Amino acid sequence: MIAKFFKSTTTLLACLVGLAGVFLVLYAWRLPPFSSAIETTDNAYVRGQVVVISPQLAGYVVEVAVQDYQPVKAGQMLVRIDDRIFEQRHQQARATLAAQQAALANSEQKRRSDEARIKSSQAQVDSAQAAFTAAEANWGRIEPLLQRGVTTQSQADQSRSARDQAAAALSQAQAALEVSRQDLAATIVSRQSLEAAVEGAEAAVHLAEIDLQNTRIVAPEDGRLGEVGARLGQYVSAGTQLLTVVPKRFWVVANFKETQLAGMKVGQPATFAVDALPDESLRGHIERFSPATGSEFSVLKADNATGNFTKVAQRLPVRIAIDPGQELANRLAPGMSVVVSIDTTASAERPVMQ
Repeated sequence: MIAKFFKSTTTLLACLVGLAGVFLVLYAWRLPPFSSAIETTDNAYVRGQVVVISPQLAGYVVEVAVQDYQPVKAGQMLVRIDDRIFEQRHQQARATLAAQQAALANSEQKRRSDEARIKSSQAQVDSAQAAFTAAEANWGRIEPLLQRGVTTQSQADQSRSARDQAAAALSQAQAALEVSRQDLAATIVSRQSLEAAVEGAEAAVHLAEIDLQNTRIVAPEDGRLGEVGARLGQYVSAGTQLLTVVPKRFWVVANFKETQLAGMKVGQPATFAVDALPDESLRGHIERFSPATGSEFSVLKADNATGNFTKVAQRLPVRIAIDPGQELANRLAPGMSVVVSIDTTASAERPVMQ
């Protein structure tokens, strides 16, 4: 009787243990009757913009004005590079610009001189034309008299010679006028090249000013610094990583399994707990979904068309915006681990983000 009782009790305990194991598996996999509309994942992290600060030119570091993890304001100087060479280049560019501007001003003065010379040549042409007209008229009177023998051959020769000299003087004056006009045209053409040279010199000055300004490396916006890698006396080149600035713009990226996404919509509220802030939770909402799963963005993609295939649920990154007005949000930092929960039955409280 007693043996039968113990036997039945052992069987009962075994059944209870087996049943508890089944219920535990169903609970772990969120299967009925333990299925829930709240989807949770611990594959989630705080994200932010980590801005790497690098110089645009090469030189020696002469000043490091900040320290690790220091808060900074937009425009605050972080690192200064030796600017002596760039200052001299700036002065050289300004001197070249002054020379080009002087050449342009001289060209303007030459243009005015050429215009005055044209007027003078035109006056000479008018004078030569009047002299030629007078000599031509005088010859026109003497030639008939010579034919009738009224005047002497000597007077006729003098009149004809005076006419020919006047014609030659007129041709010379007209040629001088044409030369003056060509000089003006050449001055106008050369002025265009001088104007282009002035514009090039102005651009060189602006470039020198930019290089001079770039010797002062400033914070692009408000934030906090990471580790400062710049050292006094260090020689840096363009692209050398000196330090990082982390602006206070954070969000959460939660990598949900594809089987968890059925009821999720943009705008649904979300709650998340941060490992660094135990017993505390923050609020947010779904901002947007990734266009592809994480495996599609990996450098080395798996080729499922080879070998044996085992189906693995993929994860899709979901960006969650942190609701404003939460004091705890000021203690977040990119890279922190979080646990995100989303009620898939909740309605979207915010408009869809395009």
